[in-house]
Amino acid sequence: MQDSVFIGGGGEAYATKQGLKLKYANRHGLIAGATGTGKTVTLQILAEGFSKAGVPVFLSDVKGDLSGLAAAGSEGFKLHQAFTDRASKIGFDDYTYESFPVTFWDLFGEQGHPVRTTVAEMGPLLLSRLMDLTEAQEGILNIAFRLSDEQGLPLLDLKDLQALLVWVGENRKELSLRYGAVSVASIGAIQRRLLILENQGGTKLFGEPALALSDIMRTDPDGRGRINILAADKLMGSPRLYATFLLWLLSELFEELPEVGDPDKPRLVFFFDEAHLLFDGAPKALVDKVEQVARLIRSKGVGIYFVTQNPADVPEDVLGQLGNRIQHALRAFTGRDKKQLRLAAETYRENPRFDTEQAIREVGVGEAVTSMLAKKGIPGVVERTLIRPPSSQLGPLDDSLRKQVIATSPVSGKYETVQDRRSAYEILKQRAEKAASEAEAAEAREEEMSMAEREFNAARRYSGSRVSRSSSRSMRISKDDSFGTAMGKMVMKELTGTTGRKIVRGILGGLFKGR
Repeated sequence: MQDSVFIGGGGEAYATKQGLKLKYANRHGLIAGATGTGKTVTLQILAEGFSKAGVPVFLSDVKGDLSGLAAAGSEGFKLHQAFTDRASKIGFDDYTYESFPVTFWDLFGEQGHPVRTTVAEMGPLLLSRLMDLTEAQEGILNIAFRLSDEQGLPLLDLKDLQALLVWVGENRKELSLRYGAVSVASIGAIQRRLLILENQGGTKLFGEPALALSDIMRTDPDGRGRINILAADKLMGSPRLYATFLLWLLSELFEELPEVGDPDKPRLVFFFDEAHLLFDGAPKALVDKVEQVARLIRSKGVGIYFVTQNPADVPEDVLGQLGNRIQHALRAFTGRDKKQLRLAAETYRENPRFDTEQAIREVGVGEAVTSMLAKKGIPGVVERTLIRPPSSQLGPLDDSLRKQVIATSPVSGKYETVQDRRSAYEILKQRAEKAASEAEAAEAREEEMSMAEREFNAARRYSGSRVSRSSSRSMRISKDDSFGTAMGKMVMKELTGTTGRKIVRGILGGLFKGR
């Protein structure tokens, strides 16, 4: 099966090889089934097959079991005989144990290379979903992002967004005239959600250096695609953070990758484990975005495979985009379970050899009901398939081996050191410090001013000319002047004035008249 990923054996006695054609692998897929039915092993063998075909893979390791992809299986493993017997039964003649090229990633930087993005790249829609904001709060977040662009305030990490929201609150009156009401209460609510996000590890997610998409789309010199494994066991403690990050990654792939049409094989295959977390409580706008990405990203050469317990966990509009399906056993204990089982069976192209609904209920561990896209993208007839055994180690990798893989990966040392370049926080802090410094200097100058200068600057005098203290003092009567001298000066001043001249003329006129 040179042009396919070998999945297992179907048909009579499981002797007919079943495969997923690489040409249609970018038409997306679904891996579903109850807990303990073999979904994780199916995901593991698909990752192996894509890697051998030269297709990079990105997947999340929810339970820690998939880290074994980095090591070869062993003949000393307890299931060695069962694996070899199954391989013989399904015609897997070249079955051997081998390891695969793996790059480990971890949002917390503990079990893999740190993986980050910036607040700006995440965008207001996904951030609102991450923090479960109301419509009014989301509106304020959109205002903050608009101001970030207009004011040249890069949003890289959480402290940048927190600082910008403080600035929005301080200038809310002016901003309300342009963007509508900006509520202090809404800003406070967003700040509290950011604090919760920070406590959940959000500070690890946001920052630089941000993840370069090229680093998850690498192939090794031997032609095998690298398998990127995101450590998600700890991340699952913050399910909204987990789902939002993976949705951001899908969105980035959709926006950044060029169109390639229908390639012979995908450029990247993306597995979204615990897919129900993406849709639980998601607003319609977000579900629409996922449906849009699923519909259009295949032309970018990316295949998306949702892994979940029940197909009903995925909205119908998204489910309709998933052409390749591997359905492990579903348990029907309640009326609702039976209804969902019947609906799941109705989505498959019937096989006259067996009843699909009954097969989904009866398949054992390591067995599944499968339907892959066939010629011209037509859904293939449903088959009961015995899933092939994995070539890599089944179960988690030893900690020492994991550290060795991390140290020798192609991106070792690239993301370990955090960069904190000048962004919104630093710019707003500098502005605030400058304003405070100017205010302090102005206050100091004010204190140094004399009383007369302050009165003059405050425009309390009617005269436009500046009068110094010395001129004010010169108007006072000197202590050395006698009372008579002072009175004489005052009389002379009055006589030389207009009123004085009138008095003199009156007195002289009277004297001459009398004569």
